[in-house]
Amino acid sequence: MTHQRQVLYEAMQKMHGHPSPEDVYLRVRRRIPSISLATVYKNIHLFIESGILREVSLHHGSLRVEMNAHAHHHLICVVCKSITDIDEAVLPLAAKPKHLPGGFRAERYAVDVLGRCQACQKEESAQKAS
Repeated sequence: MTHQRQVLYEAMQKMHGHPSPEDVYLRVRRRIPSISLATVYKNIHLFIESGILREVSLHHGSLRVEMNAHAHHHLICVVCKSITDIDEAVLPLAAKPKHLPGGFRAERYAVDVLGRCQACQKEESAQKAS
C-alpha cells in the first residue's frame, strides 16, 4: 500500500454517498497537493478490481463509487443526479438465479430506480406554478 493509496482510502472512508473520482481528487489534493486526477482514477479502478470499492450505475453520467458492501439498491434522480441507497429488503428481487440465459453467471444484483428526488419535484412544481 503506497502513501497515495492510503490517503485515498482514508479520504473515501470519510466521504458519504457515492463520490466521483473528481470529488475524491478534490478531497485528497488537500493532503497531497501534487497528486494528479489520473492517479486518483487509476487507484479507484484498482480498488474496484480488488473489491474494496463498488462501481455504482452509470445512469447519472459519470463514474461513482461506494464502500457500502451491504446488499442494497439505488434511487437515482434523473434531474440532479443524486444517488440514494435503498435497502434490499425494501426492493427485494423474488428470484435470484445464479445462472442466467446464455451461460451468464450472476455475481450480485443491483437495481437502479430512476426518477425525481423530492427536492427536484418541488423545484419542478414551483416552476410550473409560476
